Amino acid sequence: MGVVAILGAGLLGAGMVGNLRQRGVEVRVWNRSPGKLAPLVALGAVAAESPAEAVAGVERVHLVLSADDAVDEVIAALRPSLPAGAPIYDHSTNLPTRVASRYSTLRAEGVRYLHCPVFMGPANARNGTGLMLAAGPAQEVADAEPILLTMTGKLWNVGERPDLAAVYKLLGNGVLIGLTGVLGDTLRVGAASGLDAEAVATLFQHFNPAGMLPFATQRIARAGADPTSFALEMARKDVRLMLETAGEGALVLPAIAERMDAAIAAGHGQADYAIFAKP
Repeated sequence: MGVVAILGAGLLGAGMVGNLRQRGVEVRVWNRSPGKLAPLVALGAVAAESPAEAVAGVERVHLVLSADDAVDEVIAALRPSLPAGAPIYDHSTNLPTRVASRYSTLRAEGVRYLHCPVFMGPANARNGTGLMLAAGPAQEVADAEPILLTMTGKLWNVGERPDLAAVYKLLGNGVLIGLTGVLGDTLRVGAASGLDAEAVATLFQHFNPAGMLPFATQRIARAGADPTSFALEMARKDVRLMLETAGEGALVLPAIAERMDAAIAAGHGQADYAIFAKP
């Protein structure tokens, strides 16, 4: 087994290094802030002083960086030492249009770049669990699957469109971040009614909205075409009750109320409530 390079030693990158070292893989690691490398060196990883040094002679490269500018900068820095045929697996959360442009440019130059973002935390990265997405040529993804599966519990090949994994990553993070805001408002309504977080959470032992997500997505897409089962005007009344109960400081509900009011003013009050969210 050859040497593997990990460029980016934040929480996720460090977890990936730990996973590889637990399985006896030789790892060369680089990070913009060298101070983060000491714990990884203690695990047996070799610290590199530059991206070019990190990738010299390696079997493959994994990027775990903060944003697109960092990805482009690091790839430019490592290119002089990248072995011919060594793939670059980019696990960073990136802008889809930048991924598509990067993919086209690197492929034209003979570099095997695949965007492989992840839904996992540091503990998942250390334990090889979670979900990794991969976008690119079917055969290359299939060839990479045995390697990538050692780093994650599940690999989803989203298809050959090079930026599609980036799109799905943003969609997933959007749901997670949006739910966090909504749940924050839920806790505010609960607190104003004398319930602590633990008491609020008991609701979800009996009412589990997670299974509704696929249906809810289609409901939004078809709002205005399907029969109404919950009118927008009634839903707006419920949002008013939530806001009155929560008092000041609600995060997401005021924006929802504003969009609902606009939809009602446009004549959609008796349409299914999901129409306020329709793109």
